[in-house]
Amino acid sequence: MSLSDCKYGSKTHTEHTCSLHSLPMAENYGKRPVRTLFDFRHTNVTENLDIKWVPLLSRTNLRSVSKVKVVSFLMGLIMTFLIMASYILMWDRKRLLVTPLPYQLRPVVMPTSTAAAEISSENNLGDMKLLVKIIGSKLEYTPRKVPDEKDVVGTDSHLFSVIPRHFLPGIKSPCWYEEFSSELSTDLYRRNRFTLRSKSFKTVCDHLRTNFHQHLYHRGGKLFRLRCLPFFYIIGQPKCGTTDLFHRLLLHPEVKFNTMKEPHWWTRKRFGYIRFKDGFQENFPVEDYLDLFDLAAQNIQDGISGNSSGDHRTLITGEASASTMWDNQAWSYLHGDREETQPTFLAQDFIHTVHPGAKIIIMLRDPVERLYSDYLYFKMANKSAEDFHQKVLDSVQLFQSCLYERSLRSCVYNTSLSNAMPVRLNLGMYIIFLLDWLTVFDREQILVLRLEDYAANLKGTIKKVFDFLSVGPLSEQVEATLTKRPMSNTRRAADKNLGPMLPASRDLLREFHQPFNHKLASVLDNKAFLWSNN
Repeated sequence: MSLSDCKYGSKTHTEHTCSLHSLPMAENYGKRPVRTLFDFRHTNVTENLDIKWVPLLSRTNLRSVSKVKVVSFLMGLIMTFLIMASYILMWDRKRLLVTPLPYQLRPVVMPTSTAAAEISSENNLGDMKLLVKIIGSKLEYTPRKVPDEKDVVGTDSHLFSVIPRHFLPGIKSPCWYEEFSSELSTDLYRRNRFTLRSKSFKTVCDHLRTNFHQHLYHRGGKLFRLRCLPFFYIIGQPKCGTTDLFHRLLLHPEVKFNTMKEPHWWTRKRFGYIRFKDGFQENFPVEDYLDLFDLAAQNIQDGISGNSSGDHRTLITGEASASTMWDNQAWSYLHGDREETQPTFLAQDFIHTVHPGAKIIIMLRDPVERLYSDYLYFKMANKSAEDFHQKVLDSVQLFQSCLYERSLRSCVYNTSLSNAMPVRLNLGMYIIFLLDWLTVFDREQILVLRLEDYAANLKGTIKKVFDFLSVGPLSEQVEATLTKRPMSNTRRAADKNLGPMLPASRDLLREFHQPFNHKLASVLDNKAFLWSNN
């Protein structure tokens, strides 16, 4: 059957229909045999339901048969007829449990040796080519409907009551004055939930508390504190060099951070999720998030008040949560009763609503290498190249199963699927997330970098970032310090000893990501994002 004959997501069927496989939930994962990709071959199903029955008994023979045998035969005939009738009547709904599916998964226990994996790779690549065609046919879709601003505001009235719609003129960062109550001075920062989970930020808060009142602004007999949001966001992706970029940007005199790189506030903590496997805990209010940028706010206030040399109005701050680009799982936990198959609101809707002029930095990496690095990063027992290969096959199978029921974008955002996949395959489908960010932010506001370019030409890439942020040039001394700084968050020695992934894994993943990379390179008008030479 050709690909065009298959009606994905449809309830209508031709003579040979495409089977819809439901996604396994995360808690059921591991309770079924390990399988590879789909085997697109017909199983031995009935070719024609209009079966012509041949008379089995003649009148002459019937006379010699006992009445008991006649009754038994007739009962068997009736049961056969009822089973066939139920098969036909239920065909368009849910099929009998004993009925084989037109397209059946081919159960194969994953080989544990490298040689066995290499032998099976050709068959898997054959199945993968059909999957790539399915992905390619689903990559051209209508952009998502961006929610109205009033609907975004309506989801979190407190957030938008704290952050004003306009910021102070003449200051580069998005800042505003908030009236300060002296009643808060006794327990300032003590209740901040970030201090309970970060010793480094607690230390910063202890420092901020000692001279806090010196940075207040007096007007009309009232006290005001300067509040600021990030000027820019490094939003992803994981294992793509965001940590190293973050620490190098700290060295620029016009970029002021607090010590916490990844608050994960827009995607998780504001909803009360620290780790989704732990369930709902406590939500972090927006005031706690704004405290993260008080160090920059105090520096900017000193410049406004003339208490320091230099033009501190040009100072900027930012954050680098690698979950911001892709993680919208909180919506499925909070609104699981809704019928939507994908989140109605995304993190970027809120960021854009509070600060339409924000700068967005994205660092990407060959998705094949990114996935292996991601696998090695997480601590687990029995890590190996063979184990990674098995997890890749299982994740691809789950994703393919989803594509028979849902749209491509829905599968990428599907929380149950993401939790079920043993490796985070969906995080390498960069173009899906980028297209959604481009629905709210202009292309000029988003800088997309490659980790490969960053590693090969650190000085040139960093300059591109500084130009994007419109900060001044570095002195020779600072530039030398920045370029000589050791790389951050590199691979652990134990993980290096595991060696590279298997060639079979690389071939399968490269084939899988091909349509996503082609679309990404087209949107960015840069063939380097094909990663074809890696």
